[in-house]
Amino acid sequence: MSHAYRSSRRDVEFCLFEFLEIGRNTLGHGPFAHMDEATAREMLTAVEKFCHQVFSPSLASSDREGLTLDRQGNVKLPDGLRASLDGFYDQGWNLLDLPERIGGVGAPPSLVWAAFEFMVGSNPTAAFYLLGNMMALVIDDLGTEAQKQRFVSRIVERRWGGSMMLTEPDVGSDVGSGRTRARLAEDGTWHLEGTKRFITNGDYDQTENIVHMVLARPEGAASGTKGLSLFIVPKFWVEEDGSLGARNGVFCASIEHKMGLRASATCEMVLGESTPCRGLLMGEVHDGIRQMFHVIEHARMAVGVKSMASAANAYQAALAYTKERVQGPELERAQDKKAPRVRIIQHADVRRMLMHQKAFSEGMRALCLYTAHTQDQVEMLGGHRNPRAAQKDKLNDLLLPLVKGYCSERAYELLALSLQCHGGAGYCQDFAVEQAIRDQKVDTLYEGTTHIQALDLFFRKIARDMGETLRLLLTEIEQTVKGEVGGEALSQERAALSRALQDVQAIFGVALSKVSESLNHIGLHGNRILFSLGELVIGWLLHRQAALALEKLPDTVGTDWEFYTGKVAACRYFAATILPGLSLNRRLIEASTLTLLDVPEGAF
Repeated sequence: MSHAYRSSRRDVEFCLFEFLEIGRNTLGHGPFAHMDEATAREMLTAVEKFCHQVFSPSLASSDREGLTLDRQGNVKLPDGLRASLDGFYDQGWNLLDLPERIGGVGAPPSLVWAAFEFMVGSNPTAAFYLLGNMMALVIDDLGTEAQKQRFVSRIVERRWGGSMMLTEPDVGSDVGSGRTRARLAEDGTWHLEGTKRFITNGDYDQTENIVHMVLARPEGAASGTKGLSLFIVPKFWVEEDGSLGARNGVFCASIEHKMGLRASATCEMVLGESTPCRGLLMGEVHDGIRQMFHVIEHARMAVGVKSMASAANAYQAALAYTKERVQGPELERAQDKKAPRVRIIQHADVRRMLMHQKAFSEGMRALCLYTAHTQDQVEMLGGHRNPRAAQKDKLNDLLLPLVKGYCSERAYELLALSLQCHGGAGYCQDFAVEQAIRDQKVDTLYEGTTHIQALDLFFRKIARDMGETLRLLLTEIEQTVKGEVGGEALSQERAALSRALQDVQAIFGVALSKVSESLNHIGLHGNRILFSLGELVIGWLLHRQAALALEKLPDTVGTDWEFYTGKVAACRYFAATILPGLSLNRRLIEASTLTLLDVPEGAF
């Protein structure tokens, strides 16, 4: 039982149907008119069951077994992992996030990401082999009609995989310095040459084909990111009629031996070395970095949800362990040799660690699903290209660095607390938290490191927007404070939220003024700015959830009463112990100097 997946469906359903009220304002409307709340709940129950029975069992065994690479560049998956992936497709879960027009269920993003929490929480390795659908969606959105007919239905029906290829050796996060080249051939295809590194799912044997999205620089194109174009590069060439052709010249040269996610194939891919690597220009337009961001933003959301799910699962495991493990007397009776030994959940420090995990994991879930619900609203307003959806689209863009950057950083700390609750046993492979820590740490690194998320938040999502979207978000938080949401019962928590709001407003004010002196101020404090906004938003969401729980408490009993009481306790803990830290962040940013940059390298 130590490796059993422990989901949090009660809180997921609370977020979706009680807090965000998607049964009232999303399901049954617009593009989601074909779904209702009862169906959505049944789906979540079925996904949860699938994850317990099919996805979760292969997590530990796949980590132990790992991957193999043959001389032809083919990656072989562990049998258990392959069975989990086959089960995913056999039960039709690949259709959940696809629109009806291409054979999918057409579920709203909030429901899709809630289901993804179960999948990535039960087996993150397996969940990250499911990128094929995203490639179908991108081609359906950005491809030419011929490209759509050639790929989309085949990816869906034949369960093809997918990968995104940005990073190159010696380039890393500096995508614009990529050296992979593309040359237009006489037949209208493009021939690519280069090497890509750290490519998730670059090759694996569970599917007959993999569709790679590759950034490359056409001959004569400008330097930097503006000169990059996006190419559709299948492992096996896809003929115009959709049939499979010869093996294409994109091969896995090696697989990385990683700290975690050991059964996730992280590949070094060689293009056009011994066999021509053919590709098609996405949409027949040279707009690569903008097009690739459709995949990147999806991946960043997935990484944030993965981190949140890992922390939530580990918290549930720690909670279960502390309710069973008996050790030592209560602190106040420590000198009494006859005092009974108690379960460790009765120790004050253990309770502190548990509530810390609970408040953050539920707060990060609220952040992720609030962001997902913003995506619902974008779809209901006509999608990304519709001017009516522009405001919600910008809000989603603002929240994504918080989902990815904040959740990935905080989850690693929370996992360490879960291990601490397990004591020395947690450091052993007998308990799942040992693997969870290894599998999660990469989340702070890929799809843009935490500081890249911080720079994206400050410069692209706030400064370029002249702070408009941020102001709208902070105004909503201010309305919660001024509207006295939660009444007298949450007056202290509302006062803490008010102070945190003032601190964050001051942080952005002083940060914008210091930018005129030097951009390095953001280099030094960008992460702190990201974390401050993330904690303000989470504190706000927890406050609203607690107010809702207080309304429901008088009419509930049993486990529901305990659940709503826990929502109030989480809000109070966060307001009392986390939000005051924003005042310190404010003072540190206000006092920012550049003296650290003058320290000679030899002094480090």
